[in-house]
Amino acid sequence: MPNPFFPGKPVPPEHFVGRTSEINFAFDQICNRSHFAIWGGPGMGKTSFLRKLASEQALREHGIKPSEVVVVLLYCQDIRDFTPAGFWQEILNLLHEQLDNEPQLQAEIKPLLEKPATNRIIRQALRKLDQNGKFLLLLIDDFDTALVTHKQYTETEMETFLAECRNLAVHAEESQYLSMIVSSLQPLSELQPQLNPHASPWYNHYLFQSLKLFNTSELVQILNIVRPPTLRGEIINITGGHPTLVQIGGFFIYGEMQRRNDANVESFSQGFERDTRHIFELIWQRCNPTEQLLLMLIALLDLDGRIQDTRFNLTGIGRIMTQHERILSKLEDRGVITSSITDSGKLYSFTSPLMKKRAIQEILNTSEQFFEENKVVFLNLISHKQLAQVKNFVTWLTQNPDTVKTVLDWIPKLLPFLP
Repeated sequence: MPNPFFPGKPVPPEHFVGRTSEINFAFDQICNRSHFAIWGGPGMGKTSFLRKLASEQALREHGIKPSEVVVVLLYCQDIRDFTPAGFWQEILNLLHEQLDNEPQLQAEIKPLLEKPATNRIIRQALRKLDQNGKFLLLLIDDFDTALVTHKQYTETEMETFLAECRNLAVHAEESQYLSMIVSSLQPLSELQPQLNPHASPWYNHYLFQSLKLFNTSELVQILNIVRPPTLRGEIINITGGHPTLVQIGGFFIYGEMQRRNDANVESFSQGFERDTRHIFELIWQRCNPTEQLLLMLIALLDLDGRIQDTRFNLTGIGRIMTQHERILSKLEDRGVITSSITDSGKLYSFTSPLMKKRAIQEILNTSEQFFEENKVVFLNLISHKQLAQVKNFVTWLTQNPDTVKTVLDWIPKLLPFLP
């Protein structure tokens, strides 16, 4: 039996598991010819989600006959040096290709390919689809690409393009033959361009929905094939439910099961760390300096609670978390950290122990120069007194790596802490 996990690539629709409520919300919008915007951090499964929506099985399950819809899935990153003309042209090209089994309708669309690509041409195409009893389901992956200017794409052109998208989706008569689903790394409301105070927001016609970490029920369903159950629990623990990490963990375990049928926690943990190191490095690099410092503080607070030495007590540092909940919320949305409510307030922790390990390795590599280079950022987070506390604690940690190693019992012992 082929390995049912797909690390490094979108999960095929027939293997897609979970996201039930998100899928239902999307199809509610599709059936109403309305529009939907999903967002989530890297590796949260946005492309897999769009491919699931495009599948005939999903369409039928939600009451849509495949003969009634033409599905166009466009990857914005495939449009090199994004321009509106390139965007509209790619939609037309893909629409034409999707009609290979309907030569008469395809022939009606073909002359539109010869005209300058604009949203007006798309409106003509929508009318032709309606005349043939169809509507267009337009799935756009990485819509963020359309929100980045370059030499051939100015901010004014971007604003015009987004206004044309909104017009096509809302105001044009042909909007009743279109449902548009877009994906992005962040909510569209947090991306450029700046809003016009005298007009409706350019993103106002989308229903927003985030893709988060898998919940326990979804994880059990995805990993049901993994044996023994102790390994299933290890995957859940070490991945924290992050979709990309779950696929890598499942793939590794299934391969071990097929080869030796005696997969164990030790071989899994060692292989998983080796094969995911680049992912955690990328996650760290995608964080800005403020986010990195907050992650280091979360790791320091955990360490402080485990090293019984009052000289380095970080009492009071934890309160700064309540002052930066917006930044922490974004890290949580991207699947880097999680939060829980305790008697003492909101507690933040790392999604994966390997991400915690990455943050502590960064702490152990810090120096006086690091504090000087990031002093302004630090002082935007904590006071001068708290900064001195942190510096003293970090200095002690870097001078006592063996002590740090012995107290890190919350990181699986099978994952060697120091290289």
